[in-house]
Amino acid sequence: MDILKCKLLVIGAGPGGYVCAIRAGQLGIDTIIVEKENPGGTCLNVGCIPSKALIHAAEEYSKVQDADNSETMIGLSVKGASLNYAKTVSWKDNIVNRLTGGVSGLLKKARVRSISGHAKFRDGKSVEVETAHGPQIIEAEHIVIATGSKPTELPYLPFGGNICSSTDLLSLTEVPKKLIVVGGGYIGLELGTAFRKLGAKVTVVEAASSLLPHYDDALTRPVLARLQQLGVEVLVDTKAKKLGGADQSLIVSTGDGNERELEADKILVAIGRSPCTDALELDRLAINMQGPFIQIDDRCQTSMRDIYAIGDVTGEPMLAHRAMAQGEMVAELLAGEKRDWDKQCIPAICFTDPEVVSVGLSPKEAKAQGFDIKEGMFPFQANGRAMTTEREDGFVRLVARADNHLVLGIQAVGENVSELAAAFGLAIEMAARLEDIAGTIHAHPSRSEALQEASLKALGYALHI
Repeated sequence: MDILKCKLLVIGAGPGGYVCAIRAGQLGIDTIIVEKENPGGTCLNVGCIPSKALIHAAEEYSKVQDADNSETMIGLSVKGASLNYAKTVSWKDNIVNRLTGGVSGLLKKARVRSISGHAKFRDGKSVEVETAHGPQIIEAEHIVIATGSKPTELPYLPFGGNICSSTDLLSLTEVPKKLIVVGGGYIGLELGTAFRKLGAKVTVVEAASSLLPHYDDALTRPVLARLQQLGVEVLVDTKAKKLGGADQSLIVSTGDGNERELEADKILVAIGRSPCTDALELDRLAINMQGPFIQIDDRCQTSMRDIYAIGDVTGEPMLAHRAMAQGEMVAELLAGEKRDWDKQCIPAICFTDPEVVSVGLSPKEAKAQGFDIKEGMFPFQANGRAMTTEREDGFVRLVARADNHLVLGIQAVGENVSELAAAFGLAIEMAARLEDIAGTIHAHPSRSEALQEASLKALGYALHI
């Protein structure tokens, strides 16, 4: 058997892995990347991208349906609206194929060698890859583990049949008539909202007392109001227990101790994600773990020299853009550049309806860290651009230190506020103060004006409210 040798081996071609490999190739590092599925990982293939495509399609269909049922606020009326879901799925898949093909092209352009197969460690310097043509041994000076994560199963609701992971749900060829979503986090609510707009009757079952636990009540309140408006049934303090008759229903236990049987064609279990490390045979190494996750330092170095880990296998936050930033950093470190993980914030976005964005510290988090703070909130009800899109729900909120006005966090909820995340993050990374944002001319009419107005509010002189 021929042994392949390289300076850098990247295991996993998800967002973190392929960015690491591409950047390493650009820097002249001899790099091999191993991936058992299509390049792009969960995000491009069965996660971020296809789900956002489906969310967009669902929103467009919902608008047409509204116009079909009655005349809209702006006077539109449509008759005979219908959905060709097979065409929707084909359109979604085409986007995925374009992007994964683009990743393959970028890897080739950077002179990265790609090997398709499953990798497992032999020792700290080599792996064995099971390929379609048999085993292949690769020896490397440096190894990056970027194998990502997978949906977490419930032992009493294992995936299969009518019980779906997020991956399974995105692969359906028709919209289920009745969908139960177990888990009120961002994945469950994003997909549950989309399928409700596509015509499914949706029930969300959450064991905790509230949905979207990573966001405070002010941010989640507009989301809950919209779910109610759409006709999504939300059951909090409710635990899924087992399947009901002929696997066509779910038995749940409500907060008052009673049981209830919910009918369903499909049941989405979206209670979180788990790192994909089992098949790597990490027990052959001396890598320190933090629970199920690989422990790393501020340079993504594991406890073993020359072995790095990035992305979801290293724990929260499990976000593609975090993995990408880590991958780029590791590649530059291996090229001899001086780099540290010194990010001030990592944006978190929930693509519900309306969308939710949180960057930096919330008011509660800032106070818990001992800061005296100033807050400024500006509602989209007072924003001209929001009014012209018929969606005035939500707001932008700024959190700053009271003494020097340094911005600590920015949050928003509203239509398309995900597009403001970069501006929020840039302000915090550049150590902006309230005066910097207030003094920056924001284009009119745009939703971004709410950021300036929120800073003015925190300074005590909002102009448009």
